[in-house]
Amino acid sequence: MVDWNAFTPWSATIGGMVIGLAAALLIHVNGRVAGISGILGGMLRPRARDFAWRGAFVAGLVAAPLIYATFATRPDASIDTRYPALIAAGLLVGVGTRLAGGCTSGHGVCGLSRLSPRSLAATLLFMAAGFVTVFVVRHLLGS
Repeated sequence: MVDWNAFTPWSATIGGMVIGLAAALLIHVNGRVAGISGILGGMLRPRARDFAWRGAFVAGLVAAPLIYATFATRPDASIDTRYPALIAAGLLVGVGTRLAGGCTSGHGVCGLSRLSPRSLAATLLFMAAGFVTVFVVRHLLGS
């Protein structure tokens, strides 16, 4: 069910454009794809020439919502599941990211914009897995 009162097409469109601009700038200026799993993974195996831009990227991911919260009201957020389910979900996402050779930002935003067939296949599989998971959890398991 869609909560039409919370439907915000303009802010979502602007947010998508900012993400696209940031991804385009990163690839044109740095020659790097804005895939979060690859950026974080590169920080786990640090190299001096790579660490600065990766650190700046991650710092921006952390700072942006904090800056937003100083100027706007934070939306109400609630998580309706237990910690073991969240941990299992996070681990499954991590496994899927490794199997797909990248995450939704790398494949879905950057790969599709470069017309990568591999990214198209990965994005279709991400979406299909999400649809199936929601169906199973909500309709078959009844949570």
